[in-house]
Amino acid sequence: MGRILLKDTKLNDRMVDILVEGNRIVRIADHIDDGVAQTIDCNGMYAVPGLINMHTHSAMTLVRGLGEDSPLKVWLDRIWSVEAFLDHEAVYWGTKLAILEMIKSGTTCFLDMYWMADTASKAVLEMGMRAVLTYNFLDNFKEETAEEQKKACARLYELSKSWPDRIRFATSIHADYTTSEETMQYAKRFADEHGCICTAHLCETSQEVEEDVSRYGMRPVAHFEKLGLLDSNMIFAHGVWLNDSEVELLGKRGVTVVHNINSNLKLASGYRFRYQELRDAGVNVCLGTDGAASSNNLDMREAMKTMAMLQKAWRVDPKAMPFDELFRVATVNGAKALGIDAGRIEEGALADIVLIDTKNPEFHPNYNFLGNLIYSANSSCVNTVLIDGHVVMLDRKVEGEDEILENADRVAWKLMKLSKNI
Repeated sequence: MGRILLKDTKLNDRMVDILVEGNRIVRIADHIDDGVAQTIDCNGMYAVPGLINMHTHSAMTLVRGLGEDSPLKVWLDRIWSVEAFLDHEAVYWGTKLAILEMIKSGTTCFLDMYWMADTASKAVLEMGMRAVLTYNFLDNFKEETAEEQKKACARLYELSKSWPDRIRFATSIHADYTTSEETMQYAKRFADEHGCICTAHLCETSQEVEEDVSRYGMRPVAHFEKLGLLDSNMIFAHGVWLNDSEVELLGKRGVTVVHNINSNLKLASGYRFRYQELRDAGVNVCLGTDGAASSNNLDMREAMKTMAMLQKAWRVDPKAMPFDELFRVATVNGAKALGIDAGRIEEGALADIVLIDTKNPEFHPNYNFLGNLIYSANSSCVNTVLIDGHVVMLDRKVEGEDEILENADRVAWKLMKLSKNI
């Protein structure tokens, strides 16, 4: 097992050494000196747990900036016109580009909802990332498509048995406005039977809610409840348009809801995310970026800042989102939802560690480290990243990043030409 010593790092304003053995943090002490093979001189850098991006569409990095200034429906049509030409090469490099961006901004784990997860898994494996990759069900209410997707899901699950522990399989339902009821129930049942999570979009826009009332005679939450899909194994993305009774029901069922504030603002989907009500009802609230096509970046630190400021603003309450609670939303709560022993820097926890360099103007004076990290800094302060006990970025350098940028650009322009979007 590899052994790494993080020497002279700050943890909660205390100078410590952190010893990593294998993929775990095994010791935290004022001074450790026992002949460790690899020592990283942290020179007073702060150690924080890696951020967990609980909702994204990784390879949508390739359509970043497409369909700007459009509402969700129009934007989706533009995106889907490109995605029709996706191939495995595009997903491979698009996912690598996403992982590179996430590592550079301090994310060590992500929950993905996208296509060709078998190919995405190769990118995750090679980059040293931690991820939950889903088989995404979207049958457009076509029985033939549904049957094909069921078989493809089973094949991906069998393939996932060869993945290392840091890469996990799950299922996802795009939404109840794109997926038949029978397929939705199948996706959830498959997840339950195989001990994994299921995730879906929910109440992202007011139009989505209105269409469900017209199509099903009920709102989306009631529809998922009718189908028996609400429980602690379900992770919903967005949840912007929820009423009091829906918040109460989601809490009663113990679900997780992922806030994607930058995407919601960019697409004008809504901004009054009911964090306090959801939290108080018992919902596990997490944070995500959504895909880079709608949020334009995969920067979880930026998402934390926007979430906090919007909660304060629309509630007219500067105490609405304390930054220590906000940081738990972006770390501990995600780990809880995914069932991984991460989101904290403690002896015994997984060694997913981010080292923050405070030698820049935004951290001076450093009266409050978390306040500076969330509100003052930008993600260039992320210096070194460990995932599963391995160094994946050292001094802002990630192995192969030039190759990733070059090939991601190449396949992106190829997609634009094929789809006639240029």
